[in-house]
Amino acid sequence: MTHDAETANGQVDHPRRLAREGNDRRRGIRRLITLPLAVVSTIAVTLGIAQPAEAAPQPAKRMPKAKAANDGPARNAASAPASAGAVPAEVTVADGDTVSSIAERYGVATADVLALNGLGWSSLIFAGQRLALPGGVAAPAPVPVAAELPRHTVVAGDTMSGIAATYGVALDQMLSANGLSRQSLIFRGQSIVLPPGGAEAAAPAAPTPAPAAPAPAPVPPTTSAEEYTVVDGDTLWDIAARHDLEVSELVAINGLDTAAVIRAGQVLRVARPVAVVTVASVSVALTEEMRGNASIIVSVGRALGVSDQGIVIALAAAAQESGLKNPEYGDLDSLGLFQQRPSQGWGTVEEVLDPVRSATAFYGGAANPNAGRTRGLLDIAGWESLTVTQAAQAVQLSAHPDHYAKWETSARAWLSELG
Repeated sequence: MTHDAETANGQVDHPRRLAREGNDRRRGIRRLITLPLAVVSTIAVTLGIAQPAEAAPQPAKRMPKAKAANDGPARNAASAPASAGAVPAEVTVADGDTVSSIAERYGVATADVLALNGLGWSSLIFAGQRLALPGGVAAPAPVPVAAELPRHTVVAGDTMSGIAATYGVALDQMLSANGLSRQSLIFRGQSIVLPPGGAEAAAPAAPTPAPAAPAPAPVPPTTSAEEYTVVDGDTLWDIAARHDLEVSELVAINGLDTAAVIRAGQVLRVARPVAVVTVASVSVALTEEMRGNASIIVSVGRALGVSDQGIVIALAAAAQESGLKNPEYGDLDSLGLFQQRPSQGWGTVEEVLDPVRSATAFYGGAANPNAGRTRGLLDIAGWESLTVTQAAQAVQLSAHPDHYAKWETSARAWLSELG
């Protein structure tokens, strides 16, 4: 019998048949390699080479990237979301963190984190910096707030202490009910929950009619710039217009209702309260890059004969603007250590990115490289009597001027360290 002999029933000898079928299958698979993927997938399933899920792989889904406040070139750190209910009152920034990654980690809106910390979409954050989180829980736990509790909408000039006093609520209780601390910022339009005890004051009672009595003799208006004594014929609208106030402001300052009855002899406050913004101090250790740039700022200041106070102002300004780094990006065309803008006369892109020149331009004065185009610290009359925030703002013209102050403590420590 030859090797190709068949059995009586017409089938090839079993071992030989299996070997031949295996060779045919391998040749068929090699031919599949040259076919389009879709065809190969279909044939693979038919032949039993692959399961349907393997033959038709699905592309991986990609989540859209949220905009971060300091996303610059090659910067994007992913963070695992925190468990529900684990939002702290504040978080310390780690290397690679962005505002959007922190917001995603704790399940809060990036815009809320920016607003709560007085930051813009182009602001930079740094390792070691502390950020407040909206709805964060600090110890002790805040007083439970019922959904129906009344609220106060923040207007220009409001402070938490002023709101608490207006509604007769303890400041600490109000801060706790809103998940805030004494260092937290509040903003116009923000809704502040009034905890139990302030509900009665939230809805002013209807004015009580004055008892019938002879009208007192007219009293001449007081000459105080902050108070006014009502005379016959006065109305809230007249008094507000006379003192350059809105009626709503006059009413709020004096805790009145728009329907309140005012009487001759009554003393009203007519001066807007001065808003005091408290910003938490930032304590950051210098990295090698930060130390190099801080040393340049100090050296340039010393060479120009600038006082220690002037150098502290420059260090605080650079810390707020760039974190004492020299980025090649920023808001609009802002660049470098002090985020100076070529379009506003601070120099070319190369000049603005030169730390020595940008520090010299910040100090200004006789050595100002942009004489006649930009104004440095030494070009501001009386800058020595200004606070760190006021002086830095006079040069930088920032949208968040109050935030230079938080770097003052660190700036003084850096100057002491660098000499």
